[in-house]
Amino acid sequence: MIKAAATWRVKGAALALTRPLIMGILNVTPDSFSDGGRFFSRDAAVEHATRMRDEGADIIDVGGESTRPQGAAAVDAAEEIRRVIPVIGAIADRVSGVVVSVDTVKADVARAAAEAGAQIVNDVSGFRLDPRMGEICAGTGAGVVLMHSRGGVTDMGTYAHAEYSDVVAEVLAELRQRVDAARRAGVARDRVAVDPGIGFAKRGEHSLNMLAALPALAEWGYPVVVGVSRKRFLGELAEVSEPAARVHATVGANVAALHRGARVFRVHDVAANRQALDVAWAIMQREPQASGRP
Repeated sequence: MIKAAATWRVKGAALALTRPLIMGILNVTPDSFSDGGRFFSRDAAVEHATRMRDEGADIIDVGGESTRPQGAAAVDAAEEIRRVIPVIGAIADRVSGVVVSVDTVKADVARAAAEAGAQIVNDVSGFRLDPRMGEICAGTGAGVVLMHSRGGVTDMGTYAHAEYSDVVAEVLAELRQRVDAARRAGVARDRVAVDPGIGFAKRGEHSLNMLAALPALAEWGYPVVVGVSRKRFLGELAEVSEPAARVHATVGANVAALHRGARVFRVHDVAANRQALDVAWAIMQREPQASGRP
């Protein structure tokens, strides 16, 4: 079996990676690619967070700025804080048994979120877009997800920067730079998780190559996070145009990623992925038995 990190330390907790962890997606945005506007109110967001916990989510990842491929619009820190902080505070107070994460590229949002109860900062820019992010995360003791991407919020989900000579070598080198930057800023090694950025500045073939290369990323010794949920390359492979109908394709990609070293899975559809990953994990723990037959 692929050697992978055993524990991920986050603010106030140590997450054991003795089984796959599910990170449930909670977009409090009007324009996310799959569920924009559905959970824009605090009550609707808390209700959905509760549902995801009950379906098996370990982490709830709250995001207030879309990076959708169809022309995402940037929002300023004040607006993003207005969207996410009431939701993070309410989940921390009212939804027991889950770790709360904030999906942001802004240090001011990360700091406010940590004060409101967030324990993880999931930065899709890998600390590229705000040079203060490392210092803020180190100071709060948050766990961090450093994701590979190129470009800014408005175009990282497109193909504008999807040009590679060797996608695996280039993505790993660029992501290693982000890990090194976080460590220099004071983020402890055991608080870092890495994400290859499936679908971000990557065409379908690039995403497939990165999923196939997950063992090389797992060898770094950090928890590996993957976010394939409902993404465009799955629709291309499965010939499913509607994002919400890509549940089965998502499950298939996640089970393959688990086998290759991923341990944290960012998903919209918690129940289906929880069941499939738990079954796949149970099989992976068993040693092959000799049948006694020739």
